[in-house]
Amino acid sequence: MKTNLNNITKTGFKTPDNYFNTVEDNIMNAIQQENNPNISKKTGFKAPDDYFNTLDDVIINKLNKKDNSKVIKLFSRRNLIYASSLAAAVLLLFNLSIFDKKITFDSLDQQTVENYILDEGIDSYELAALLTEDELSNVNFEIMGEAFNDEDMEDYLLENVNLEDILVQ
Repeated sequence: MKTNLNNITKTGFKTPDNYFNTVEDNIMNAIQQENNPNISKKTGFKAPDDYFNTLDDVIINKLNKKDNSKVIKLFSRRNLIYASSLAAAVLLLFNLSIFDKKITFDSLDQQTVENYILDEGIDSYELAALLTEDELSNVNFEIMGEAFNDEDMEDYLLENVNLEDILVQ
């Protein structure tokens, strides 16, 4: 909704009735009251007798009065006992023998070792690199309860392995 500002006749401001007729009288009355010595200029506030003379003593007495409030010490005996017992429990936990378990090959289960070798993708060449010649010659090759010797192994390789694949590698 647009309004045309050129056609506004009212300003929006209002004054009380008869304001301009009585404004001079009101100002003159205020000036006369300020200049009249008979009119008291009390503000409504009054200080007690001798207030400013005794103010210093009252303040010093309030400062010297001790407050008997309860004070809780930060390092009390009870808190010290709790902290030291907690530290001792943590120290005892780390010094227990449950963390000193040493795993050896004798303590490992055969199935666990087999699963590790299969999951990690370790091949026979890497395993053979860990063994010496004496250990390799003393290995007892037993598959499904049958012992294999060198002749049986050679026969198996000749029948099932392509020699060209071995020579290429």
